[in-house]
Amino acid sequence: MGPTKADILAKEFDIRTYGDLLHYFPFRIVDRSHVSTIDNFNGDEPYLVFRGRISDLHTVTSGRSTRLEASFTDGTGMMVLVWFQGLKWIKESLKPGTIYNVMGKPTLFGTTLQMVHPDLEASTLYDERPTHAFLPVYRTTEKAKNRGLGTKAIARITSTLMQHVPQRLPETLPGALLQKYHLMDRSTALRYMHYPNTMQEWQRALLREKFEELFYHQLEYQYSRTARRRHSVGRVFGIVGSRFSNFYNNYLPFPLTGAQKRVIKEIRADMRSGRQMNRLLQGDVGSGKTLVALLTILIALDNDCQACLMAPTEILATQHFANFQKLLAEQGIVVELLVGSLRASQKKKIKQRLAAGEIDILIGTHALIEPDVQFGRLGYVVIDEQHRFGVEQRSKLWGKSDIPPHILVMTATPIPRTLAMTLYADLDCSIIDELPPGRQPVITTHGTDAKRALLFQFMRKEIAKGRQIYVVYPLIKESEKMDLKDLMDGYESISRSFPQPEYQLSIVHGQMPADAKAYEMDRFKRGETNIMVSTTVIEVGVDVPNATVMVIENAERFGLSQLHQLRGRVGRGGGQSYCILMTKDDLSHTSQQRIQTMCSTTDGFAIAEADLRLRGPGDLQGLQQSGMLDLRVADLVDDEPLVCTTRDEVHDLLERDPDLQLPENNILRQHILNNNHPQWDKIS
Repeated sequence: MGPTKADILAKEFDIRTYGDLLHYFPFRIVDRSHVSTIDNFNGDEPYLVFRGRISDLHTVTSGRSTRLEASFTDGTGMMVLVWFQGLKWIKESLKPGTIYNVMGKPTLFGTTLQMVHPDLEASTLYDERPTHAFLPVYRTTEKAKNRGLGTKAIARITSTLMQHVPQRLPETLPGALLQKYHLMDRSTALRYMHYPNTMQEWQRALLREKFEELFYHQLEYQYSRTARRRHSVGRVFGIVGSRFSNFYNNYLPFPLTGAQKRVIKEIRADMRSGRQMNRLLQGDVGSGKTLVALLTILIALDNDCQACLMAPTEILATQHFANFQKLLAEQGIVVELLVGSLRASQKKKIKQRLAAGEIDILIGTHALIEPDVQFGRLGYVVIDEQHRFGVEQRSKLWGKSDIPPHILVMTATPIPRTLAMTLYADLDCSIIDELPPGRQPVITTHGTDAKRALLFQFMRKEIAKGRQIYVVYPLIKESEKMDLKDLMDGYESISRSFPQPEYQLSIVHGQMPADAKAYEMDRFKRGETNIMVSTTVIEVGVDVPNATVMVIENAERFGLSQLHQLRGRVGRGGGQSYCILMTKDDLSHTSQQRIQTMCSTTDGFAIAEADLRLRGPGDLQGLQQSGMLDLRVADLVDDEPLVCTTRDEVHDLLERDPDLQLPENNILRQHILNNNHPQWDKIS
């Protein structure tokens, strides 16, 4: 391979060695072993093979474009073959009257059956199947294709590689596992992943590769968790003292649900174990996670430690600060707020008091992880909406204490079971799966521009009842590349339909100064404005019980989890609340699925499962936070049974041999030593 193509392989596909290329698997195998007939075509097949003769080869010019067309018949019917590129070479190479294997995806163009840019292979006998009956199809990019590295070119390279790969490669799974699960050996599986002789061989090779991939993911996470549990030292919070008891008995704003009580017991057990706690707290919007955080913070205070709560936005941090101050006002507990918008003199004073141990609870944003923020005795860290922080940011809180503090990370975005089993195998997970009594499910409906008059009529009725409304847009200003309703245009439109002085509007977006945002939010909270026109800055933490309607413009542009978060801003009071998802009329199939999911359920975990299918889980152990997990072949949704099998297998193995010292586990121990990732997973 020349340096130019080698450079493209490295940059586009991260392929730098023979091993990288060997593990760059095709995403599907095309079965060309079966020859179809034109008269049996039903319109659904993704790839078919026909055998027949080509005739009537001619060029067609339409405007500025020229295409090459040929008639093809297999004796049962006719089909038109079409080419838009490489016309001269194709025309010279094709021989009318010769028997060809014609391969590709046929489509109907009006009433004419056609195949665009088919794969062609000359055949001498009518019973001869294509040379490669099972063809690998590799993912590629436009840049790679333009440099001659389309899927066919990659297939040629891997075919050449296979001629030089040794017959026996070192095994990477213990023999006992191969035997127990009837898995192919590594060498055979790698060959059949690229060039199987039958589809059954490819399926068996795929099973072997999926098993290995999921098994080692589980091993890395569970080994790390086992080692942490055995060796990590944490502060011992041995008592539940007066601060917790006084608040619980005298100031609790509402009775705890059974789920909240269960979670507090789980956290309490971690705190007194002598091991550092790393616990993930999942709870749907409005389930009472913050109250759980406050009660467990009081346990830290009862054990002579400071605590901090880090939130992703100033709005949310300020709201937590106000709530904590209100709830703890009569207990003499010192709570402070540290955010970027404070004056330098205010920040300096807070930092001095914090280092001196004069502040019990510090609430803030990213400002908490600045190097000059030092605690006197930090024992407990709560991270709200953990997915909004980078893993490196979260990790900086570890350096704030001589003994690593107990960590509680909270999310209102429920995590699918398979994702939790795979990516959070190193964390202890708690779930609040009950909502406080009296909360009514939010009614969610789908609307389009054609129904906007009905929407405005409904909004006026809700305002007449004394209710308030959110209208959320995905952009601040109009984008030339995306046909979206923008916030400023929307604000002007709503202003015309809801004129002053009868109606009052607020506007909030991320580019506003912090004090301006706070001013507009306060007006809305106090009920001085009827409608809040906003971007997604109100996604988390904004709590206005009187707001009963959430209108989301261009809802098809949002992910399911974000839509669920936005919907959670209403339904926080006693009245019935509504979420209206406004979209354009013509939606893609995926967008229709998202909207239908939101309208059919308010179950955050069902929504998270659907979101996982549509968007992928992200590489949450490393630094990437979106897109598919770094799995080459396995799929966390479709392969859930295999996820469970490998998880249980690793669990049993580490129960027997936690340090992987037994001779039969040498392969596994070597893998752990060779794949020593930064331990971000211990933070989140």
